[in-house]
Amino acid sequence: MPYSLVQENTKQRNMTNQSKKTVIEPRSRDADRSQLAILAAARDEFSRYGLAGARVDRIAENAKLNKRLIYYYFTSKDDLFLAVLEGTYADIRQAEQQLHLTELAPAQAIRRLTEFTWDYYIEHPEFLTLLNSENLHQARHLMRSERIREMNSPLIQTLGEILERGRKEGIFRGGIDPVQLYISIASLAYFYLSNNHTLSAVFGRNLMTAKAHSERLSHICDVILGYVLRD
Repeated sequence: MPYSLVQENTKQRNMTNQSKKTVIEPRSRDADRSQLAILAAARDEFSRYGLAGARVDRIAENAKLNKRLIYYYFTSKDDLFLAVLEGTYADIRQAEQQLHLTELAPAQAIRRLTEFTWDYYIEHPEFLTLLNSENLHQARHLMRSERIREMNSPLIQTLGEILERGRKEGIFRGGIDPVQLYISIASLAYFYLSNNHTLSAVFGRNLMTAKAHSERLSHICDVILGYVLRD
């Protein structure tokens, strides 16, 4: 084949490939944007109405997308709810990584994680309402998710390393289960904030003021550090 013809064929193939690339890339970007819009609208919908009360029609309307597109990416409302839960957990786990806990002194690291957890729950009330909704369904969505366990393992490993470092330095007592410790940190904040209104009514105190929140956080830190520190 003459060299000039080879050049022409090569040029045509390059133009075709470039054309395909031009077509595929925008479609890929559009798909990413569509899924993000769906997940954002779904998070708002599920956190407001729960799984049972959520409507795919409203999610599509708020995402400004066709309802059929939602079912194209997520085959059912349950699958969409699971994707929202996974995204919600991914957000808090990524935020925790930014704390760089392993670079802090052991006691400071535990206090920082405790304060962060409290602040995050206040700033992201949808996290609590989504968990409440999933608990009503006995975690049947999370139980079929491998991503959830993968996301939580590094946190527990980091917490375990901090506890062991504190034990070796003689400031933490031994035998502390990092899973149990994290559950305590989370639950001391979660229960208070999830039941704020009822607790305020029961005890006749406004537990939703800034002063009450500050007192609660101080109490949680005292409880957690009092547990891990040696006498």
